[in-house]
Amino acid sequence: MKKIAVFLDGANFFYTQKKLGWDVDTERLLDYCKDFGQVVEATYYTGATSDAKQKRYHDFLAYIGYSLVTKPVKTIFDPTSGFSTQKANMDIEIVLDMFNMIDRYDMAILISGDGDFERALQLLKSRGKEVKVISTRGCVASELVHATGINYIDLLAIRETVERKTDEGEKAA
Repeated sequence: MKKIAVFLDGANFFYTQKKLGWDVDTERLLDYCKDFGQVVEATYYTGATSDAKQKRYHDFLAYIGYSLVTKPVKTIFDPTSGFSTQKANMDIEIVLDMFNMIDRYDMAILISGDGDFERALQLLKSRGKEVKVISTRGCVASELVHATGINYIDLLAIRETVERKTDEGEKAA
C-alpha cells in the first residue's frame, strides 16, 4: 500500500474556498486522500492569532488527524495605499517538511494552488515520489497543473465527496 503525506496550505485553502463559494470539509478531504493509500502524515500549515474561534478550529483539525504547523500572523502596512494586510507565509515550512519527511512517504498530496511549489514538486518527482495537487480553476497556478498533469485534482470534480454538509444533511452554501 502506498504511503501518503498530505501538505495543506491553510491560507491558500481559505481563499480557494472563497472562490468556490462553498466549504470543503477538512475531514472528508483527508478521507478522500486515504483513497490513494495509507496516510502517514497530514499537516495543515497556517498563521495563528489569539482568536478563540480559530483555536477551536485548530483543535478540531488536530482531533481529526492533522498535525498543525503555525506561526504568528504579521500585519504589514503599505504607506502608499494606507492599507494593512495580514500574512503568515508558510511556503518554506511546507517545502522543508516535504523533504525532511521524504523517506516516510511514496506520494505527496499538496493542497494548494500556489505556483511557488512548482520546483519542489519537480524535485520530488525526480526523487521517485508521486505528486498530486488539489485545488481549483482560478486558484491554481498553471505551473502546478503542468507539473502534475493527470495528477492534478480539481475540487469541483470531487465536490460531492468533500463538500461540508450542514447539520440537516444539506449542502452548505
